[in-house]
Amino acid sequence: MNESSKAKPPTTVGGSAVHKIAISPTRKDKGRAAEEAAASYLEQEGWRIVERNWSCRSGELDIIAEQGGILLFVEVRSRSGTGYGMPAESIDGRKIQQVRRTAEVYLHRCGISDRQIRFDAVAVMLGRNLEIRSLEHIEDAF
Repeated sequence: MNESSKAKPPTTVGGSAVHKIAISPTRKDKGRAAEEAAASYLEQEGWRIVERNWSCRSGELDIIAEQGGILLFVEVRSRSGTGYGMPAESIDGRKIQQVRRTAEVYLHRCGISDRQIRFDAVAVMLGRNLEIRSLEHIEDAF
């Protein structure tokens, strides 16, 4: 048996073996990473982020941004693998209605009635350590 194939003893602390456990990112961690990537991308494209994670009883709006008189509502979707399909595929009719309804509440509460609005999606593929593998901005997604 050569040196590189020998099993290494576990690290000990106070005489007890300490085993290193790899902790996978949580669903919340993944969502936060995707939303951060989406917001950074939009800012690089000249959008000013107005709100992030704005919520009310009807739901949550991931990102609200504005540029050139347009108020943009952005739904961010992420995946870390393709086993459940691509991120954008997860935006179903129920989600579209929820985002639209929540945007109506936002507009009403802010007294906004004369702005052009748009609904976009940002689809983010994440790697194992939350690195961004791809980001797709879908304008007028719904």
